[in-house]
Amino acid sequence: MGGLSAKLGKKLGHDFKELGLLSQALTHPSAEGPNYQRFEFLGDRVLGLVIADWLVREFPHADEGELAIRFNALVRKEACAEVASRLDLGRFITMGAGEEKAGGRQKPAILGDACEAMIAALYLDGGIEAARRLIEREWSHLLEKSGKIQQDAKTALQEWAQARGKPVPSYTLIARTGPDHAPEFTVEVSAGGAKPLKAQGSSKRQAEQAAAQAMLEELGVWPERG
Repeated sequence: MGGLSAKLGKKLGHDFKELGLLSQALTHPSAEGPNYQRFEFLGDRVLGLVIADWLVREFPHADEGELAIRFNALVRKEACAEVASRLDLGRFITMGAGEEKAGGRQKPAILGDACEAMIAALYLDGGIEAARRLIEREWSHLLEKSGKIQQDAKTALQEWAQARGKPVPSYTLIARTGPDHAPEFTVEVSAGGAKPLKAQGSSKRQAEQAAAQAMLEELGVWPERG
């Protein structure tokens, strides 16, 4: 695994002082030894901080609503999985034989988790700037996509439903987790007879926006609004 970790470190543009950090970040819970779950927790927060700072600098005139939509689009697990695929991260992950046989190296959920854990490893080994360099490089194409936003996702989804004579989309608060100073809300949206989807946000409003955007993407509507 050490050779693979060093090879990936070069691919990430970072010379790891402690390759053990990267090895743990690439170890699925189905494998023996320390795994990436704690790193995933940390990497999610590092990603959020870097993306939020980046957006504030890139879009100095955007209001909180637009920033929230862009933020949710960039930190979603699907975005992390897309980056992981571009980096071919799946082949570096250590996992149990059963999970590998089940196609674990291609599963978006696993790729997304490993990507967040990888960000944590970069942060722990090289500080916030090491993580920032990787994020701003690998998320740049996703940032460009987020620039296609014309209106907030909830409004877009409601207009889509009304134009087709369908019921107004409904949003259900599923869970509120985390401490009071950093809560996370999970909201489920139902619209147009499609399978309900869930999304998270640091406020109920942000979670609803993220869920609406996810539904628009699932319906194949959101990209058309570029």
